[in-house]
Amino acid sequence: MELLLLLLIAGVCGSIAQSIVGATRGGCLASIVLGFIGALLGSWLSAKAGLPELLTIQVGNRGFPVIWSIIGASLFVAVLVLLTGRRRG
Repeated sequence: MELLLLLLIAGVCGSIAQSIVGATRGGCLASIVLGFIGALLGSWLSAKAGLPELLTIQVGNRGFPVIWSIIGASLFVAVLVLLTGRRRG
């Protein structure tokens, strides 16, 4: 059940990031992957900058950084759009 909840949270974060950038292609699976990539990238950036974790949702014994996931996924999608060209779904 925890895994399904993490997948749902990551999907929402990834789809919000896609909406911010304006690239809405790839569907639900792409949004989930973007959410997890964003969480990794955003957490790494916040640690390097010495910034605190913002809005971390605890799922079982794991925390998911929602704000940093959205920021990291937005940056990742923006770089992908710059490299591959804008694609609107």
